[in-house]
Amino acid sequence: MNSTYAHHRLSERTRFSRSQVVSFLGPAVAAAGVVWAIVQPYRITLLHPRGQGFWWLLAEPPLLVVLVGVLFSVVVARPLLADLEDAG
Repeated sequence: MNSTYAHHRLSERTRFSRSQVVSFLGPAVAAAGVVWAIVQPYRITLLHPRGQGFWWLLAEPPLLVVLVGVLFSVVVARPLLADLEDAG
């Protein structure tokens, strides 16, 4: 048995680079928050705010996940991608 063909096929498989993974994390987290808000709309009390205070309305878990995804993309990923480009 010769395994050069199998080894060649494994090396042909595309791998994601670090910069691609870092740039994908923020939008993936934000999309997960949007999906969470669609799947469980009862968690968003903005849709039915009776009896809820301002801070309860502000701290919506799905909306916080979307906010974290956006903040990661802007605050963490952009400088990190710039450093990765400078390094290599």
